[in-house]
Amino acid sequence: MNGMRDDPLDLLPELFLLGGAVLGLLACAFLPRGRGRPVAWICALGLAGGLAAASVAAAGPGGTVFASYALDPLTHVTRVAVAAATLVVVVLAAGGTAGGRSGGAGGRRLEAEVHVLLLLAALGTIVMAGAEDLLVFVAAYLLASVPGYALAGLGEDSAGTEAALKYYLMGAFLGVLTLTGVTLLYGLAGTTAYGGLGGRLPSAPSAAVACALVTLLAGVLFKAGGVPGHFWVPDVTEGAPAAVAAFVTTVPKIGAFAALFRMAGGFFTASTADWRLLLALVSVATMTLGNLAAFFQDNVRRLLAYSTISQAGYLLLPVVVAGRGDLAEPALLFYLGAYAVTNLGAFAVVVAVGGDRLRDHTGLAGRSPWLACALAVCLLGLVGTPPTAVFFGKLTAFAAAWSGGYAWLAVVAAANTVASVFYYLRWIVPVFRPGETVVAAPPGDAVPSEGAASPGVAVPREGVPSPGGVAARKGLARGAVAVACVAAAASVALGLASGVALTLGGP
Repeated sequence: MNGMRDDPLDLLPELFLLGGAVLGLLACAFLPRGRGRPVAWICALGLAGGLAAASVAAAGPGGTVFASYALDPLTHVTRVAVAAATLVVVVLAAGGTAGGRSGGAGGRRLEAEVHVLLLLAALGTIVMAGAEDLLVFVAAYLLASVPGYALAGLGEDSAGTEAALKYYLMGAFLGVLTLTGVTLLYGLAGTTAYGGLGGRLPSAPSAAVACALVTLLAGVLFKAGGVPGHFWVPDVTEGAPAAVAAFVTTVPKIGAFAALFRMAGGFFTASTADWRLLLALVSVATMTLGNLAAFFQDNVRRLLAYSTISQAGYLLLPVVVAGRGDLAEPALLFYLGAYAVTNLGAFAVVVAVGGDRLRDHTGLAGRSPWLACALAVCLLGLVGTPPTAVFFGKLTAFAAAWSGGYAWLAVVAAANTVASVFYYLRWIVPVFRPGETVVAAPPGDAVPSEGAASPGVAVPREGVPSPGGVAARKGLARGAVAVACVAAAASVALGLASGVALTLGGP
């Protein structure tokens, strides 16, 4: 750190996202409905500018801006990861629809405002990670949450409405608990700055501090998708458009874990409460519940939802040992980046295929070998299979927990990792199994559906695997297939690069 600064240019990445959102919102006011492509371009340029500015800022000096916002590796990595991930989601959303469950065919195109909401939620996520004051954290938490509630209901059907309602109610309830924790901490320490809390909490009553930390954790675990704030994840992932589902299961998690790690290192360690054991138990409950619930899912989106819950459990390992050794922070940051790349790749396949059931993916390898290979790489990556990036993320997270005195937690996480292979293989095996060919139905035999096809257009009959959109939705499929393949390649490249780095850095 190089001290405190008050230069607004230090916040240039955040200003790019804010400017893109404001300009996009103004464009929405003047453009006719259904012609929102310029808004997508405006938001994409804002994200690209923010990504470039964040990359440049990462090489600059650290410090604190306006005495409440940190410029350090946690903030820099969050800026880059969130901007890049949101840019990918904007690409997926640009061709998506609201009515189709997978954001593909069969529905009204997403409104242009979706891109503005994505940018605002991404901005809140970044600020949440960099906040060094509880008041700034709360403001960022709200900015990251409120646009998400609107995004979840974009489907405008019963599933989307239910998803948005559950998301909002859980967010409001757990957000109130977080505000209660902030109030208690301020009352106990007389300050909301992380540094001030770290200096004054040791002299505060331990029972009151423990209550404050538990209630504060409620909102953070909600954003991270961890137990007990995980209930919204499956319904929102299934009910929202696929691009939105990819966003809410990836981007908020980055900011939540970065913020939680900063809190743990900033003032959790100063308290006498056994917060490490609490988070360790939450980690075990989260990864175990996520894996057990995913075992028998036939809907690929719900499977990914429970997968992301289990990943939250693994990501808690470095947080548990925050302040014990130098491995925890890089382990968390690398794991977050690896998870973001891999999870977005899996959701890109869902967008490209256009079907949410496992049987919709049967024979995908015969229709699109590259897409099938990308899916296999991403799913095996989520398991933690070498040489993917998540493997090295999990390896460093387990090593951090082991060296930090929580060897039992690393063993439980390794056992859960082995157990997770089962449900990922339930998705991978049908992909490489020969599937039935969908025959074009004559006009008289066409099956009506939401967003019904016109006469002469092939409509899959019940029980017959969908053609996956690879042929039926060439425009959208090309973009989604490209995103999936690039994500899979990036996962392997990151894994290989980290493996080389570990080899060169070893004894």
